[in-house]
Amino acid sequence: MLIRRLQPPRIDFGALRQELALPADFPPEVREEARAAASRAPTGYADCTDLPFVTVDPPGSRDLDQALCLETRADGSFLVRYAIADVAFFVDPDGAVAAESWRRGQTVYLPDGNTPLHPVALSEGAASLLPDVTRPAVVWTMAVDAAGAVTDFQLARALVRSRARYDYAGVQAAADAGTLPAPLRPLPALGRALVDAARGRGAISLPTPEQELVADRDTWRLTLRGALPVEEYNAQVSLLTGAVAAQIMLTGGVGLLRTMPAPPAAAVRRLRTAAAALRIDWPDGAGVGAVVAAADPARPRGAAFLDHAAELLRGAGYTAFDGAVPPEVGHAGVGSAYAHVTAPLRRLADRFATEVCLALSAGAPVPEWARAALPRLPAVMGETGRRTGAAERAAVDLAEATVLRPRVGELFEATVVDVDEPGGGAAGGRGAPREPGGVVALADPVVRARCRGALPLGEQTSVRLVTADPDRREVLFAAE
Repeated sequence: MLIRRLQPPRIDFGALRQELALPADFPPEVREEARAAASRAPTGYADCTDLPFVTVDPPGSRDLDQALCLETRADGSFLVRYAIADVAFFVDPDGAVAAESWRRGQTVYLPDGNTPLHPVALSEGAASLLPDVTRPAVVWTMAVDAAGAVTDFQLARALVRSRARYDYAGVQAAADAGTLPAPLRPLPALGRALVDAARGRGAISLPTPEQELVADRDTWRLTLRGALPVEEYNAQVSLLTGAVAAQIMLTGGVGLLRTMPAPPAAAVRRLRTAAAALRIDWPDGAGVGAVVAAADPARPRGAAFLDHAAELLRGAGYTAFDGAVPPEVGHAGVGSAYAHVTAPLRRLADRFATEVCLALSAGAPVPEWARAALPRLPAVMGETGRRTGAAERAAVDLAEATVLRPRVGELFEATVVDVDEPGGGAAGGRGAPREPGGVVALADPVVRARCRGALPLGEQTSVRLVTADPDRREVLFAAE
């Protein structure tokens, strides 16, 4: 795992919250309805409290959507039990909590706290799969063969009781030491099988380190963190469940898919050209997903190649249907049809897609409140998703500009991860020629920013900081 740190001074994210119009708190009637719902006692649920479910999440998380209970069978296949918080039990479709969730769409995470989709009485309380308490859940039970293919599945509402809450670093350490708890012991083998199956389908997954800004006492740490293997394996279980959900809805002729078009041929050609320029090996017959997965983000040329590969994963959205199945149902990042059903505490769409799957799998009519919502969800999720992405990017941009402000004029070593396409100025060829430039990534401090000047793609070079403006959240370098 790659972690590099910088220590910016204290940063006030209040202005950013106002700029993005993030709600400060829930209205009183929403909080009151949530408190009342939290006291409900579920009835008619199957009892799965004897199963040793556990959760795996980032440290400190309390909005726990998912719990795992895995088994390895004698023939090398797997039994996957995946419990997802049953948020629909707590939310009246015509109530105040539901109406507010439509306005919010998704939980927005900022370093100084989140803006949750649901009141904390539910999201971090009665609906969360916290340890040592009984919770209503939707349990997906999937038989998976040794090659990562689903051979059978079922889903039903059930009561579950998590035995423990783990974080990724602890689970990875236990996996490395061979001391994983029993419910997670099959995770590495299952995860590897699912990863191999995804690559076989042509799934495109970018192994790029994630830039994160996290609280550290009275300041903040900006880190560049590569995903641990167990994080990828855990994510693969979620993707597996989403793929099963998509097939249920496609078979039933009604639902909500998470879609992403296949990369355009022109984009693949550009990536091949970049690979050749960067001396990235592209074996004959190898698919895009395999080449991308093999790139090393820790090496300058690998980082630049992956920056170019990100162009392939464009156009993600939600596709609702009721009757005729849409012509384009796939998700390029997954390599199959896919649906969001595993994070209902944090994403509005998951509550409705799960309800559709429950009804279809039971041979029952889809509840009208869920069916009627499907056409509205793509626009709401698209708009709130853009707001969530903007918040995450803006928080990092603000931290970068703040920490670099005293260092304007200094020289830094950087990796060139992107170079602008050559071209003129204004549309139609009018205006001055475009000034050459691109994007550089610094290792210390952890910053990624625009740079003007002639830049050698995939190489390390010296750049001088010319602008660091926290008010505009802007950082600019110039090539030496």
